[in-house]
Amino acid sequence: MDNIQSIYFIGIGGIGMSNLARYFMSKGKKVAGYDRTETTLTKELVKEGAIIHYTDDVKLIPDFCKDNKSTLVVYTPAVPSDNEEVKFFQDNGFSMQKRAQVLGTITKSSKALCCAGTHGKTTTSSMLAHILKQSHLDCNAFLGGILKNYNSNLMLSDKSEFTVIEADEYDRSFHWLHPYMALITSVDPDHLDIYGTEEEYLKSFEHFTSLIQPGGTLVMKHNIKLAPKVSDNVKVYTYSIEKGDFHAKNVRIGNGEIRFDLVTPKGIIDNIQLGVPVKINIENAIGSMALAWLNGATDDELRHAMATFQGARRRFDFILKTGKITMIDDYAHHPEELAASITSVKELYPDKKLTGIFQPHLYSRTKDFAPEFAQSLSLLDELILLDIYPAREKPIEGVTSKIIFDKVTCPKTLCNKEELLPLLEKKNDIEVLLTIGAGDIDQLLEPIKEILERR
Repeated sequence: MDNIQSIYFIGIGGIGMSNLARYFMSKGKKVAGYDRTETTLTKELVKEGAIIHYTDDVKLIPDFCKDNKSTLVVYTPAVPSDNEEVKFFQDNGFSMQKRAQVLGTITKSSKALCCAGTHGKTTTSSMLAHILKQSHLDCNAFLGGILKNYNSNLMLSDKSEFTVIEADEYDRSFHWLHPYMALITSVDPDHLDIYGTEEEYLKSFEHFTSLIQPGGTLVMKHNIKLAPKVSDNVKVYTYSIEKGDFHAKNVRIGNGEIRFDLVTPKGIIDNIQLGVPVKINIENAIGSMALAWLNGATDDELRHAMATFQGARRRFDFILKTGKITMIDDYAHHPEELAASITSVKELYPDKKLTGIFQPHLYSRTKDFAPEFAQSLSLLDELILLDIYPAREKPIEGVTSKIIFDKVTCPKTLCNKEELLPLLEKKNDIEVLLTIGAGDIDQLLEPIKEILERR
């Protein structure tokens, strides 16, 4: 890394790529990159010093990134193989590494605390990073969400030995990491376009546990379908809301607050208050506090951090709260996540109508889990279903949002993005609105909010 003067990112706008870009800029390196579309995140990176373009064109690559001896190219597996810039760097002998490979190199010399799982990993890693940052331990962190407390997905410390990492299972990326401790929140099958079967998906997580360093620790959700492959001197703990080495007792929900007592292997830490008071966050908090506690965070540090945690953007994110209308945005894009998110909102607002706008993410995921998506979305009082966001994929014949829509049992509407805002203008029965999905639905949040504010 010392010989590298510039870093070029192909797919720089991704949440994981952008924190690496920020890291290298903090080290005084020149950073540039390509992405398909301009977003709020890419605009922020440009303000911070990155040079970014949005057309796959070799001529737009800055000259300082065209020396193969001083430039490292970082790419995401989501970028298609026929990308012209990828071909240019391959043909001209550049060092090219996946984002996770670079992250593994950067964090190898620190105590890496890696949070993995089909869902929940962004919130738990964000909570863990906030706890450590607010404690005497401090930390570095590479996160999969923008923390509201810090308005960033990157935290840096010149004194801490800890690095918090959101460990992504897509394309087996987390196999490049070197965990000192690992947290696994869930192993519900996903990314079957990569893994093929649930068995292969589980094997990938089993291999991840084998990477935990000798003398390290695994904290895993109680009763998940995973047989860890840890070495003999790696300690294993379990957690959940009700059972495990770490769990909650005396849970109190009411008046817009959630409080509980945390049971640890050595006693009880009473009166934990959640800064983002939704039920799904009780379990996320227990997992993150378990890792922090195992590394020496004090009872008071845990209490203070959890009470002041503001959450990550697009993770149960309150966009609007008036006396009449509430709007919440959530990144949920897997059936289990959808069910948890919808249930949490209904528990917060049991007497109000819950309308959901869902944008499916990926043709392959829609094909693999259409019945499960329909079952989760049927928990809503009303559904507005958008077209599939393709991301890296090309269409699959016969796979559209309609294969979910036809199986949904609650009142429902099928529309595309262009039809959504006019549809909402005409609706006068919205009380609680939940926008959900991992695509570009977030670009509609501001205009939706404006429509609701005019009510």
